Amino acid sequence: MKLFGRNGGDGADADPAEAYAGLRRLALGLTTESVGASAPPDAPALALVMDTGMANAVATLVGVADGTTSLYYSTGGGVIGAGTRHDVATATHRWLQACGPMLGQLSPVEDAPLPAEGMVQFVAVTPGGLLGAVAPAAELGERLHPLSPLFYAAHGVITQIRLTQAA
Repeated sequence: MKLFGRNGGDGADADPAEAYAGLRRLALGLTTESVGASAPPDAPALALVMDTGMANAVATLVGVADGTTSLYYSTGGGVIGAGTRHDVATATHRWLQACGPMLGQLSPVEDAPLPAEGMVQFVAVTPGGLLGAVAPAAELGERLHPLSPLFYAAHGVITQIRLTQAA
């Protein structure tokens, strides 16, 4: 995929932290023009980003309205272009659709710094700008937070990525 592949100017040859930051910056900077006509017109956002703060790293899941899906880690590594698999693209579409009713719970953000350990950040990339929210992973996982459905839909994408990697 041109947006996130080695030919996409993503810094893939840089050190892992720089490559990660470049990929994340690309996702957060997507525009209607860069996503293109392949995005469904009913998509509530151009892309969604879920950053999960862990002890020594951040895991970032990116789902784009055109089906592009990637999971990568601030320490290096990950899966780029997983959305070429039908099951992953379908799960990504479900995640984006789950975002629609929740956009009102996200606030405009100009910058989306990485979350602290134990926190999860959602960022919706919309034509009007970035909308985001941060919540404790434990509350999301126990369905105690209003954004829990978005968290579970994102984990549905992660599950499909892992299943394709195992196959």
